[in-house]
Amino acid sequence: MKNRSICSTGVFVFCLALPVLGAETPQPVRMGCGPMTFDTVPGWGLGPDGKSVLGPTHGSVVIDKSGDIYTSAHAGVFVFSPDGKVVRSFLGNKYSDIHDMKLREEADGEFIYGARNANAEGIKFNAQTGDIVLKLPFPEASGLKLKQFNPTAITVAPNGDIFLADGYASNHIFKFDKTGKYLMHFGTKGNGLKEFNTAHGMTLDTRYDPPRLLICDRNHEPKGRLLHYDLNGEFIAEVVTGLGMPTSAVVQGDYVSVPDLHGRLVILDKSNTIIAVLGHNADPAKRVNFNVPQDQWIEGIFSGTHGSSWDKDGNLYVQDWNVSGRIMKLVRVK
Repeated sequence: MKNRSICSTGVFVFCLALPVLGAETPQPVRMGCGPMTFDTVPGWGLGPDGKSVLGPTHGSVVIDKSGDIYTSAHAGVFVFSPDGKVVRSFLGNKYSDIHDMKLREEADGEFIYGARNANAEGIKFNAQTGDIVLKLPFPEASGLKLKQFNPTAITVAPNGDIFLADGYASNHIFKFDKTGKYLMHFGTKGNGLKEFNTAHGMTLDTRYDPPRLLICDRNHEPKGRLLHYDLNGEFIAEVVTGLGMPTSAVVQGDYVSVPDLHGRLVILDKSNTIIAVLGHNADPAKRVNFNVPQDQWIEGIFSGTHGSSWDKDGNLYVQDWNVSGRIMKLVRVK
């Protein structure tokens, strides 16, 4: 896939990452085009010493109704204010290595659902207190005999049913009710139309009525793709192909943000047309690369985008898969 997109005029243009003139060093970088144009915020989320506070990141980003930003890392979950200051954290083994998160407002508060591949479980915890209220281990009731269970993605249906993707192992997607009772599973590993080769990411696609699952089939050959399934596990359609290594997806209104491990973030519109490509890394040595230290980060250039989230104003927060721990804020240009 070339680094180009369709702007509001319908004309293909290259989406350049350019420094904003007149800014202090380090300068913000402008990227994207048309309605999906963004400026980076240099230093956002760093500590007072200018160093990352996160440690290694291989996780996700979600935002609560107050606007606080949650990102998961090897050390746990860190919560930032919109100006990039840590306001609280949930650390330790209970919260470590959450590969994917979804935040949901429920009758008794806001809760985060997480997929923990290193710990072979799904969890649900209170977003304010960190209290864990539900765990989803491998469902023995499925009758399956698996050598491994490594969940990579989680999402929740409007009625509270929970979907947990075993993307690093069997590539089955397991469905539970809101109490954690196993209901069914679907999908299998392979490169066929209705098979998954690393069901790495998953979200509820609310652009459709009724909502459906949008699944990131990261390693499907020849290149990664997105798929639609209904909430009963029935295949609907192949949405888009040629995305490199799509890691996750998040919907806001008519738009979908799709991080690609190759070091870019792809934005689709409601017709699933690519309308912007952000942060493209042209250096093959520094994309799909976990081991890019902070002193080699380049403003506006990603190394291995893994998670993202939109805030209410349409700004994006993007996490890189990174040894030092990287999260970036992209402010939407109105």
